[in-house]
Amino acid sequence: MQVTMVSVALKQGQVTPTELCQRCLSLIKKTKFLNAYITVSEEVALKQAEEAEKRYKKGHSLGDLDGIPIAVKDNFSTSGIETTCASNMLKGYVPPYNATVVQKLLDQGALLMGKTNLDEFAMGSGSTDGIFGPVKNPWSYSKQYREKRKQNSHSENEDSNWLITGGSSGGSAAAVSAFTCFAALGSDTGGSTRNPAAHCGVVGLKPSYGLVSRHGLIPLVNSMDVPGILTRCVDDAATVLGILAGHDPKDSTTIQDPVKPFTLPSLTDVSKLCIGIPKEYLTPELSSEVHSLWSKAANLFESEGAKVIEVSLPHTSYSIVCYHVLCTSEVASNMARFDGLEYGHRCDSSVSTEAMYAATRREGFNDVVRGRILSGNFFLLKENYENYFVKAQKVRRLIANDFVNVFNSGVDVLLTPTTLSEAVPYTEFIKEDNRTRSAQDDIFTQAVNMAGLPAVSVPMALSTQGLPIGLQFIGRAFCDQQLLTVAKWFEKQVQFPVIQLQELMDDCSSVFENEKLASVSLK
Repeated sequence: MQVTMVSVALKQGQVTPTELCQRCLSLIKKTKFLNAYITVSEEVALKQAEEAEKRYKKGHSLGDLDGIPIAVKDNFSTSGIETTCASNMLKGYVPPYNATVVQKLLDQGALLMGKTNLDEFAMGSGSTDGIFGPVKNPWSYSKQYREKRKQNSHSENEDSNWLITGGSSGGSAAAVSAFTCFAALGSDTGGSTRNPAAHCGVVGLKPSYGLVSRHGLIPLVNSMDVPGILTRCVDDAATVLGILAGHDPKDSTTIQDPVKPFTLPSLTDVSKLCIGIPKEYLTPELSSEVHSLWSKAANLFESEGAKVIEVSLPHTSYSIVCYHVLCTSEVASNMARFDGLEYGHRCDSSVSTEAMYAATRREGFNDVVRGRILSGNFFLLKENYENYFVKAQKVRRLIANDFVNVFNSGVDVLLTPTTLSEAVPYTEFIKEDNRTRSAQDDIFTQAVNMAGLPAVSVPMALSTQGLPIGLQFIGRAFCDQQLLTVAKWFEKQVQFPVIQLQELMDDCSSVFENEKLASVSLK
């Protein structure tokens, strides 16, 4: 059910914010095995629901999100609520303030259900490397996937072969996919919102860099980090973006004049659109199913009168190496703040300050984070700086210019895969090391972050295994509304099926007394 529809139900008294909150809390408990949440803020959410209820009784709703349950990735600062980044380094850390995006949602009356799981410090593409354990994809337990598995496999032990969510915002994607909230914040540095959105069958939006404030998002790569939005439909993503977008004096990278409004028009005629298909994205590793759906999507636009052309992004092949150098260099710089002196974990060693630093960081960071810090410091060494970091910055400019040239040629939106394949079993995923996995899984998404462009992953169809496959739309910088308008049209055409988690659906539908609302409550 769309946020706007739930908002109408709340205004009409068909359901109260407290009832909605309690139902989502019930679903969080029932789906605890998914490990989507690190912290469940039950008392906070119920108190917020009571306040929303009072406002609705007085007819003073704050907006479309008033009384709507949301979740926040655990690398956004939340006042009075533990923020861990899924790391021993920040375990027990309680920020004294809210991230700007969190505050904006709360100011609109949203109910904070909790903090979601992720890869440690958002460094990963599977949501498997945090200290609280991996996140399980709700589609592992869907009727669609289980029926296909029974047909294709004789394995009895289904529970051992659960699927990854993608990452690093896997907890947020799983939380939305499993109906425990209506929207969730993720972060996107190289695809960390779009990747899990594709694997979990939800919409994942990465806004233009500078449109949404990064203040309070614990930094990974300052020049690429963007707060992401995960929802069950494109309209909801636009609703949340409209609330979050705008200049923030606490973040100098935000633009002064945001492009508003973000209410999406209903696009009926796509004949004036030009859709670009980057030829470099047809990689040998791309699964045949994703390739087939990508082609079908292009044909869909063409059959409706849109101009679909092949375009070239010639520096795409350098993006993975370029991203690795720039990402690890900024990681090395950002992680230097975690030294055991001011906040976070501190070891017991008192031999010397240097020994305390070393032991604190060894105990506080996992192998993935330590590896990226080491790589970054290597690239930033005086003797390596020019050959690695400076060259990578120059290549980044070339990559960004590739997109500029394509859009200047008359292309409105690019259509690409989001991921190489559908979600894979955890046992398969962990056979590769973190760096290899991230390079493979974010191959279609990293360049967008380096160029600062908006992009959205929209679920298109189920694979032959009964799993979601999403496609990515990339737009011009700060043309987020146009991008989402096209994505909304596409979403309407493909009619992606609702995940069938029958017990949860029956349980959740009972919230709504109105029969009509019950029938659409999970769509």
